[in-house]
Amino acid sequence: MNDSAFIIFIIFAIIWLLMATASVIIFLKSDGQKIHFGKTGLIISISIILPIIMALSYAAFRGTF
Repeated sequence: MNDSAFIIFIIFAIIWLLMATASVIIFLKSDGQKIHFGKTGLIISISIILPIIMALSYAAFRGTF
């Protein structure tokens, strides 16, 4: 049960990320814009998301190995 606070934090972070993504999509759709990702957008989103996932994974598993 030592990691229960960390798990709750991760769950809330995922919920907030989903809400933020949904709000951006709804905002863009309300203006009538098409939602598309080009090569540059994909590279930028991967370079932002990948370190976050790596840091959270390291923090979650460092005590178990």
